[in-house]
Amino acid sequence: MKLLVTGGAGFIGSAVVRLAVARGHEVVNLDALTYAACLNNVASVADNPLYTFEHADIRDRAALDRILGQHRPDVILHLAAESHVDRSIDGPGTFIDTNVTGTYTLLEAARAYWVTEGRPERFRFHHVSTDEVFGSLPADPAVKFTEDTPYDPRSPYSASKASSDHLVRAWHETYGLPVVLTNCSNNYGPYHFPEKLIPVVILNALAGKPLPIYGQGENIRDWLYVEDHADALLLVAAQGQVGRSYNIGGENERSNLDLVRTLCGILDRLAPRAEGPYADLITFVTDRPGHDARYAIDPTRIRTELGWRPSVTVEEGLERTARWYLDNAPWWRALQARDGVGQRLGTAPLERST
Repeated sequence: MKLLVTGGAGFIGSAVVRLAVARGHEVVNLDALTYAACLNNVASVADNPLYTFEHADIRDRAALDRILGQHRPDVILHLAAESHVDRSIDGPGTFIDTNVTGTYTLLEAARAYWVTEGRPERFRFHHVSTDEVFGSLPADPAVKFTEDTPYDPRSPYSASKASSDHLVRAWHETYGLPVVLTNCSNNYGPYHFPEKLIPVVILNALAGKPLPIYGQGENIRDWLYVEDHADALLLVAAQGQVGRSYNIGGENERSNLDLVRTLCGILDRLAPRAEGPYADLITFVTDRPGHDARYAIDPTRIRTELGWRPSVTVEEGLERTARWYLDNAPWWRALQARDGVGQRLGTAPLERST
């Protein structure tokens, strides 16, 4: 299988690139190298003959046409996106531009390529989305997101991803483009850009800084180890039914407070702090505007149709992640100077709007 991975220098995209190359697939990594991208994420495969990098933007139709015509992929795995909710509150326009207009441009380039190639049966456009498009769930653990859950996005980020999902489905229904879609729960693991909760907690803890938790830490997420997600994405790309969507979850629901306390306990073992337990640094901060209460994935479809389920528990994954950050300080130190890293974003949408 020859894959074109958009956003392959990002967190999830790079995990897909590394795994795909390890499994013998040819991979073209298309990335615009915006603030959250890092080519060090794919340094381990950079010299592999199966790997090619293309520095391009998904909004650049001419570049897309050239790249598709030159490399002739079997699958486009579309992961390129703006993804940080807090940044979307401060600057929604970037999210509309990349996630909506960018996806539209890529769909049109993919459609033209597919037609030019004679509509090959093997071709797939695999669109990677989020469970946040479904909105917020009640506390009842029996209620989870399924593929049939109505969309109810509640942030500029999730609204932009919902829009891109609808575009992908429309291009399938209107033009026959062979698509598959996936909606995942919260990812974590190695190479996670240091503005999201888990890397923020690890790096603040190591620096002896407060560990910020929104509100009272009661918001619940389903946590998916990124390498499990990459495995599921490659499976759906190869075996998913055309026109079908698959929810990918970690089956690891935790409140933010419980997650941070677990992570603190792991750090207490791996890098004990002379001043006392890391949990002493937990600090509750003003909640995010419109913060969804709970996300949880029902992964029945991908389990029954494709035989996939996650292999890493949240406790195992957090320990692997903490060890990775302890062992890879040069990687995260180089990113800490990037725009917005280490700052609280998304706190005053009315004042910040333009």
